[in-house]
Amino acid sequence: MELAALVVAIVLVVILVRRGTVPLGVPTPIALLVVGAVLSFVPAVPEVRLSSELVLYGLLPPLLYAAALSTSLLDVRTHRAAILSLSVGLVLFTALGVGVVAWLLLPIPFTLAFALGAIVAPPDAVAATAVARRIGLPRGIRTILEGESLLNDATALVSLRTALAAAGLAAHGVGAGEGEGSAAEVTLGSVSVDLLVASVGGVAIGVVAYLVIGTIRRYLITEVPADTALSFVAPYLSYVPAEQVGASGVLAVVTTGLLLAHRAPELQTAPSRLSERINWSSVTFVLENAVFLLIGLQIASLVDNVGQGELSLSRTLLVGLAVLVTCLVLRPVWMVPFTLMGARHSRDRGERVRSALVGSWAGMRGVVTLAAALTLPEETPLRAELVVIALVVTVGTLLLQGTTLPMLARALDVRGPDPREDALQEATVLGATTGAGLRLIESDPDADAAVVRAIQEQASARVNRSWERLGTLGQGDDETPSESHVRLRTAMIREERAELLRIRDLGAVDHAVLNTVLGQLDAEETALVWSATRSEKVRGSPLRPPERIAGACEHLAAAEIPRPPTSADGCATCLEIGMRWVHLRACAACGHVGCCDSSQGKHASAHFREAGHPVMRSIEPGEAWRWCFVDEVLG
Repeated sequence: MELAALVVAIVLVVILVRRGTVPLGVPTPIALLVVGAVLSFVPAVPEVRLSSELVLYGLLPPLLYAAALSTSLLDVRTHRAAILSLSVGLVLFTALGVGVVAWLLLPIPFTLAFALGAIVAPPDAVAATAVARRIGLPRGIRTILEGESLLNDATALVSLRTALAAAGLAAHGVGAGEGEGSAAEVTLGSVSVDLLVASVGGVAIGVVAYLVIGTIRRYLITEVPADTALSFVAPYLSYVPAEQVGASGVLAVVTTGLLLAHRAPELQTAPSRLSERINWSSVTFVLENAVFLLIGLQIASLVDNVGQGELSLSRTLLVGLAVLVTCLVLRPVWMVPFTLMGARHSRDRGERVRSALVGSWAGMRGVVTLAAALTLPEETPLRAELVVIALVVTVGTLLLQGTTLPMLARALDVRGPDPREDALQEATVLGATTGAGLRLIESDPDADAAVVRAIQEQASARVNRSWERLGTLGQGDDETPSESHVRLRTAMIREERAELLRIRDLGAVDHAVLNTVLGQLDAEETALVWSATRSEKVRGSPLRPPERIAGACEHLAAAEIPRPPTSADGCATCLEIGMRWVHLRACAACGHVGCCDSSQGKHASAHFREAGHPVMRSIEPGEAWRWCFVDEVLG
């Protein structure tokens, strides 16, 4: 009963704090940390002990798995050098630096000081991901931070096990294996072997778990609930076997998650992917936020334990601050020179330095640091003090870096991609994929012409909705056709649902039939609401074609210097016949101004068909992109 009440209380506090902090712009993790710390000193609140087993086996696998599912395997591969530098090199560099500082300030052997360094070295995957999403860091920085935080736990936990073995302490529950040994048995060679076994073994077991889960999923194509349930056990199918054989469970889980996410379109049906995404978002919401509340709830008991130890609380806190400063300093010392090594010219160097400074300030520690500290054996000298020092680093980085990182990113002008760039990419990719599908059905000799026309109209409307998210309306504040469709269809669905509920209350129709119709209405309304909420405001900076999809063709190359628009009033044909346009385009060859395909007249496309001029450009405020009608390429 007490456990059930505690779980309910934790979830309710998470929901209430989240609901109260979002409108205020306060980071939810920090607010939960503060709330937990305050509650820990309230006598009426029962003491909550966060055991290392709960974190390492209960919380860490699903959190790592959820983070891996939302991370691109291709992006990780692209930034693998930077990720490996941080997840291996920086962790060992930080552990060594902190070890030296702790060895000088505390009456402990260097091996135990290095163990403290391994505990506080790895930034937390949950904290890094949450902050990066909230402040909108560039995708490259986000990928590096997420990749680092996914992989660095393995290096830190293996280093901790090795350091404890060198100190003659049993490292139960830490990293790979039990880690029993003595200082005489620990050499550079043994450390290298441990890291090699942990990494290679973890990846290998992760691949095996992926193959097993992928095979099972092929037999669950139509079983959406069973497929979702399988995803809940996936992190443990890789983590537990890896830990049992002495490999890295962290790397096993990350490998499984990355591979399953990459192959999801082939292994799962659309309903299964949607169900998994929705269910894991709820699980992640509870776990990610509950972790910070639980960390805060540990503060009172940890402070009490220090008061009974060899060192005073004040000295312990001072050492904790010294370790915190060491962690804050060592990260940019490592990251900035490493980042500059890849700069080719001065302009690139300045941008890389700014990105490195922002990335170096995104080293928030979290639950893994505290869990690793709690795994210290009871006979460890100054155990309570070491745990409090780890807590100081965790809380200090969350409060200091978590609150100031947005300001630093703005000061250095390091921002994520313009939302319109995303919309431009989406519109281009959607146009290409839709075109491929249309070419398939148009080439089918048995296809009914009326059905093909209806599908063509639906596909055209879907592509046009993406393009309408760009630019501004040329004639007042009227709705775009897509916005009008969403508004009217949403109102219609709500009226249909009201009639459905009236029929339900009469009791004349089977409940299963009613639920089927209600589910169809809910699915359609969800899609409409999701589409409507993605409209973004136009920023002041010019919208240029993204490099990733800005394809080059001979027509775009020949139209580098477009002719100025022939009309400043808008689409001449629309003005002549009294039509209204949505967005405006200009012919690069002659400057003719026409309306886009979302407009009723579609006069820009009509001009291409009549004049044969292949390239048009957007003349909406703040946009600087072109389109080739012949090759269907953005430039």
